[in-house]
Amino acid sequence: MKLDAYSHILPARYFERMRELVVDAGALRRWLELPALHDVEARLRMMDEFGADYQQILTLSSPPIELLAGPADSPALARLANESMRELCDRYPDRFPAFVASLPMNNPDAALDELAFAIDQLGARGVQVFTNVNGRPLDDPPLRPIFTEMARRDLPIWMHPTRGAGTADYASEDSSRFEIWWALGWPYETSAAMARLVFSGIMVENPDLKIITHHMGAMIPFLEGRVGLGWSDQLGSRTPGGYAALRERMPLRPVDYFRRFYADTALSGSLIGTRCGLDFFGAERVLFGTDCPFDPEGGPMYIRETIKVIDALGLTEEDRDRIYHGNVLRLMRLPLPAPAAG
Repeated sequence: MKLDAYSHILPARYFERMRELVVDAGALRRWLELPALHDVEARLRMMDEFGADYQQILTLSSPPIELLAGPADSPALARLANESMRELCDRYPDRFPAFVASLPMNNPDAALDELAFAIDQLGARGVQVFTNVNGRPLDDPPLRPIFTEMARRDLPIWMHPTRGAGTADYASEDSSRFEIWWALGWPYETSAAMARLVFSGIMVENPDLKIITHHMGAMIPFLEGRVGLGWSDQLGSRTPGGYAALRERMPLRPVDYFRRFYADTALSGSLIGTRCGLDFFGAERVLFGTDCPFDPEGGPMYIRETIKVIDALGLTEEDRDRIYHGNVLRLMRLPLPAPAAG
């Protein structure tokens, strides 16, 4: 069984509402060019290439809900997204065995209410957050109860990067050029959000918190030495602010809290990157994820290439099964789903 833990979708009813809310129609070009993102029949045909034992955990595609609607309207938009996801899982249970809930993060009280409704009433098996909430960090005090509640419920959080072209690469410019905001900015966003969760104490206060980082933990595995000997063990040596005392109050080395995150294999088919992430996190914390359908073919290429990478790693059968389905099922506390009907 291959259970894709990080594939993206825009359910039809939600997508129509999203189109109404987006002021600049040109901003939707990328989404409109990917039928498998919002046309479920096109998605099912695409999935047929990979056989009956390939299934997907559904997560809502970017943009974040809080970029589409203000605090007064985002709760209704999140509810529409979650109810639409539930409908897809009910209609195609042998293709989509579970979904991840979306939250109106610019309205923290409503986000907690939607978290409870989506999990308790709709059967969501986790929630998705983005790496910042319209520029606010995830360790902002009003947002911290979301992490506490997910730790209490023992269900995972999917963390997706968000950053746009309006975030300039240099202080002398007004916007990012050459899509640097995406190629390099998104890995930075994920790494920075991980760091805020570690050093703010959220990972210390919630030792059982389960966060799945998109794109194999971004920059952190490759920068293991810098994060460890360079940062964790010398925090506060470069800047004032009591950081050295913070490090001393942490029961573990900070780098060891970074290892407590989970990571998916959505690296656009990179064997080198996957090996690096696997060495850092270990097979028990890596999940098969593809980023479907955001590839040059509109869906199947990332799935095909990611499978090729995992099968080329020389893993034991036990570790291979953990990555393909065991880890995500354990995190979501779900049984192994039956293959799709032939």
